[in-house]
Amino acid sequence: MTSQSPSQSWRDGLSEAACVVWAKHDFDSDGWLPLYRHMADSAFVAGRLWDEWIPRQVREHIAAALPGGEDDARRLLTLVAATHDIGKATPAFSCQVEQLAARMRGQGLDMPLEKQMADRRLAPHGLAGQLILRDWLVEEHGWRIPKTHQLTVIAGGHHGVPPADSAIQELDGHRGLLRAPGSADAWKRVQTELLERAERLTGVDERLSEWRALALPQTVQVLLTALVIMADWIASNSDLFPYFPGERNTDPERSETAWRLLDLPAPWVPETSEETVTELFASRFDLPEGARPRPVQEQVVEAARTLEGTGLMIVEAPMGEGKTEAALAAAEILAAATGAGGCFVALPTMATGNAMFGRFTSWLDRLPGMPKEAASIFLAHSKAHLNEEFAAYLGGGPRLAADTDRDAESDPGRTALVAHRWLRGRKKGMLASFSVGTIDQLLFTGLKSRHLALRHLAMAGKVVVIDEAHAYDTYMNTYLDRALTWLGRYEVPVVILSATLPAARRRELVQAYTGAKKADHPEVEEARAYPLITTVGQEKAPRLYEPKASGRTTDVLVEPIDDELTVLTERLDRELSEGGCALVIRNTVARVHEAAAHLRGHFGEKSVTVAHSRFLDLDRAERDALLLCTYGPPAKVDELGGRRPERHIVVASQVVEQSLDVDFDLLVTDLAPVDLVLQRMGRLHRHPRGEGQSERPTSLRTARCLITGVDWTKNPPEPVRGSRTVYGEYPLLRSLAVLLPYLEAEDDTGRTVRLPDHISPLVQDAYRETGDHEALTPDGWARALKDAGEADEAHRSNKAEKAGDFLLGPVARDGRAIIGWVEAGVGEADDDRRGRAQVRDTGESLEVLVARGYADGTVTTVPWLEGERGGLSLPTDSVPTPEAVRALAASGLRLPYQFTLDGQVLDQAIAELENDVVEAWQAKEAHWIAGELILFLDEDDRAELAGHRLHYTESDGLEVTRAE
Repeated sequence: MTSQSPSQSWRDGLSEAACVVWAKHDFDSDGWLPLYRHMADSAFVAGRLWDEWIPRQVREHIAAALPGGEDDARRLLTLVAATHDIGKATPAFSCQVEQLAARMRGQGLDMPLEKQMADRRLAPHGLAGQLILRDWLVEEHGWRIPKTHQLTVIAGGHHGVPPADSAIQELDGHRGLLRAPGSADAWKRVQTELLERAERLTGVDERLSEWRALALPQTVQVLLTALVIMADWIASNSDLFPYFPGERNTDPERSETAWRLLDLPAPWVPETSEETVTELFASRFDLPEGARPRPVQEQVVEAARTLEGTGLMIVEAPMGEGKTEAALAAAEILAAATGAGGCFVALPTMATGNAMFGRFTSWLDRLPGMPKEAASIFLAHSKAHLNEEFAAYLGGGPRLAADTDRDAESDPGRTALVAHRWLRGRKKGMLASFSVGTIDQLLFTGLKSRHLALRHLAMAGKVVVIDEAHAYDTYMNTYLDRALTWLGRYEVPVVILSATLPAARRRELVQAYTGAKKADHPEVEEARAYPLITTVGQEKAPRLYEPKASGRTTDVLVEPIDDELTVLTERLDRELSEGGCALVIRNTVARVHEAAAHLRGHFGEKSVTVAHSRFLDLDRAERDALLLCTYGPPAKVDELGGRRPERHIVVASQVVEQSLDVDFDLLVTDLAPVDLVLQRMGRLHRHPRGEGQSERPTSLRTARCLITGVDWTKNPPEPVRGSRTVYGEYPLLRSLAVLLPYLEAEDDTGRTVRLPDHISPLVQDAYRETGDHEALTPDGWARALKDAGEADEAHRSNKAEKAGDFLLGPVARDGRAIIGWVEAGVGEADDDRRGRAQVRDTGESLEVLVARGYADGTVTTVPWLEGERGGLSLPTDSVPTPEAVRALAASGLRLPYQFTLDGQVLDQAIAELENDVVEAWQAKEAHWIAGELILFLDEDDRAELAGHRLHYTESDGLEVTRAE
């Protein structure tokens, strides 16, 4: 096959008319780039991406669709990359720079002036290129028109949105935009000449006739589109591929120099491990000396090895069983079998993503098969820049950050991890080989949005791990299921983890990934074992594994308690009389504040700590770290220099519910859906503290969970309004129904929930299909449950229908082009508050950066921020120092529902905040805060906004009351 490296080969023999067609122009320097040169650059980059960057998993998926396998696939990729901009060889595009257009006219390529082409908007160059390629394949190579679309749509969609049928038809009716009347033949000769040069130099001239019978899967069309977008972006970077003048177009070093400067880290090339399970875990994770993997972990490894590559694995096991380590071990095995070049771990929230990041990098440091020089890593959420560990991987220069280079030199056997400068940002970051982030990144795979092909490419080359799979509602699950459908067709291995997964949801996940019907594989939903591992491979029946539990059990005594703060205070006073640490979980922040204030009145300010989501970003991170340092595993507390208090109460919202490894002596929780109640129970006696918990106070050596937030005098008992607003009435009543036998029991034996033994029975009973739980309906509850169930069904149906507005379609039959693939989509899918709302149905949110203003007009960052970030000057007449800018950027705060439920209040709040915009902070040097809304607190840390009073304290976060 002919190489794309020598630039002279693209120039030699071209007519002068073809040589003056332009592709790029820089108005500042008046430099420009001929189209043939951009074609050569793009083909070269595409070839190098194929040879050195694309994981084997992706190469094989594309190659399987072509008769000549990988050789055909590389040729096709370089062809579509070379020809993606052929639509620039048209009057509609060329007229935009008059001096370059005049040069083209001098070679017989006539065209009107730009102002004379009012309809040129109908011919964006991507769409124009699609039609030119279509005509060329039909007229020069005998293709049938319908067959051309699967190939030509790649050019049409290389700016992120494949064109719709209507746009194609409209441009077909304006052919003068493609070839100007009067010189149409000259235009066609040049277009054909350039296409023939690409055909010959990419080696497809001998293949196009055989490809006429192609039926490319949509997955292949998407991947090729994404790779062309990448090649185009790289080849369009004038720092890498300079425009003329300043760089001779015949320079043979041009392409090689550009690729060397880009320095993309190579993908992971995983190795098949022959180690025993114990050896594997000992070499990858921090196992205590002499410890063995738990039965669940051993079974996951065996299941992964038996799966032999592509497939779905669902791991259901109790909290604290090491599911994460098991999933990473499985990811390594599955990657070796499939040729995946990386791994993505998806978690419910930014906080859980941050907590996972360090564990993930620790695993990567010990992973065999890593690239020799560097592997790319990314933390995928909108506040990743605030994560100090991820920030350490950021670095500039054409290679690695200086610190990373030094690490590599000090340990030559260790691969350096780097957040590569090109593989960053909302569109490119997920293309890094290894990433941890919020579930949104995966949900975006099912959302019609611009540049969706890049997100698909990012996932198609990895093993995907989804943690806390029970944490998503109907709306999010609609996107998750569609994402799984596409991942299944890409043959991406997926590992899903949950401690509390309803059986019906297990079946839905298998259906989504495999395309099976609801009636298929009934054993998947009927299984009641726990722990349970479910695997299903391509065209294979599901396989179920029932590993033994690790033997660690916790007996939790459950008891109802009245929802009166005086009752709560008296009970805690009695329970903590000998000391101890209690966790009180409330379902709303308002209830957190209310309870904390009352408890402090009795126990004192220093004995009560608050944790919820309405803290500044830095304060929230510090609070999470403090919880781990105080209530984490004993060894971790010792390592961090913390100390568990003798008597203390933490009042928290759901932020402590998952992925925070904290351990308390006593739990008081608002009623929640039963799976979440069980998750909360997992924070009780999570770690051994002495033989038989002997280091805990005597009265608290038995785990105890008090359930509140309910009016127990009614039949059925009525959850408080805030809980019903958050979770809905029906899930709460179902939770009560399955817990009631324990709550009403007269002795400790009857009131004991045994973890993990009772987890699956409770969850499965609570989440049985509507109408399938008459035996679990307490006396007098039937009407209330029926009404609540019908309302819940309508609500979930409405959620699913609403999610469908921007839901990507399923994978169509092979050969059907992705024309209109993301038509009527959301535009850009950003990892910001609007993007998250698109896949979480959270509605609009309002986020601000918080600063303090003084009576004399000075402004600073809030004074209590740790790490010398507090009290930094923020001058309003100039750009603040970089340190102050970063500190303010890290002081983000999401305002609560009071400002977003009512559109009028939201508009008023935004208008008031925009009145306080500081012009000097909009400069490029202050990009971290430019465009952000700033909330200025006074010296007492108070403010008024849209008819509400705001008060922020370091101890309690944000409190909001309506102004009188």
